Amino acid sequence: MNQKVIIITGANSGMGLATTISLAKKGATIIMACRSIERGKEALDQVKKESGSDSIIMLPCDLSSMESIRLFTQEVKEKYPSIDILINNAGVVTIKKEMTDDQFEMMLGVNHLGHFLLTNLLLNSLKKASDPRVINVSSGAYKAGRISLEDPFFHHRSFNVIKGYSQSKLANILFTKELAKREPTISTFSLHPGAVSTSLGVNRQNGFGRTIHKLLRPFFLTSEQGAETAIYLATEPNLTSMSGQYFYQTKPQTLQLKGNKEELATLLWDWSAKQVHL
Repeated sequence: MNQKVIIITGANSGMGLATTISLAKKGATIIMACRSIERGKEALDQVKKESGSDSIIMLPCDLSSMESIRLFTQEVKEKYPSIDILINNAGVVTIKKEMTDDQFEMMLGVNHLGHFLLTNLLLNSLKKASDPRVINVSSGAYKAGRISLEDPFFHHRSFNVIKGYSQSKLANILFTKELAKREPTISTFSLHPGAVSTSLGVNRQNGFGRTIHKLLRPFFLTSEQGAETAIYLATEPNLTSMSGQYFYQTKPQTLQLKGNKEELATLLWDWSAKQVHL
């Protein structure tokens, strides 16, 4: 992994932090994309200490803000001539319906549209690498998902956390399939990390859900275990022929029909491009 430049979103905690430390130990140059500058700086110090590497920087990137994403990619392009790997790891779960500054429902806005814009703005940088890869952290929750392009932000249909989260995770998979088709020189993968103990579902502002999370933590995988498939997809050679596939425990998985709908994937791409003004 020496000389490879890797961007990891949500790199300051959970699986993102575990992935960052592991890849930094392998010699990669890491760009930690973090929403919170304060927590990002704390994580940066931890990564440098645990990995023994100084080839790591932290840049602010709030995936709920299209303006923040554009500023982040502009700074990345100024600092690095090419990007080898983009790991779209960050994710949110909201118990109640919330909206981003751009008036997207929060889970679809961050988990899908934020990463959609980020990836598209970095495509030219990725194409300059010898073996470019995009790795999208999805979830087995896609199986409960339904993409509703007529009402994606739940203005008219009823909202609950399952509907919102599973829609965003299905969008991750369809985005992966469509990107693999549109950009054949970039190897693109989606993955299910397993049931991982992270801060997903804990309210960012008031901490709601933290107590329940602590009680359930012993029954979940560790962040390090959850990061294994993303690390595999970033480091394993000769995966080009597997582009577009969905992985679990480092193995390709058969998707349910809803994850293979090519027409829906194309419609979702076109809709997403309009939403983020591409």
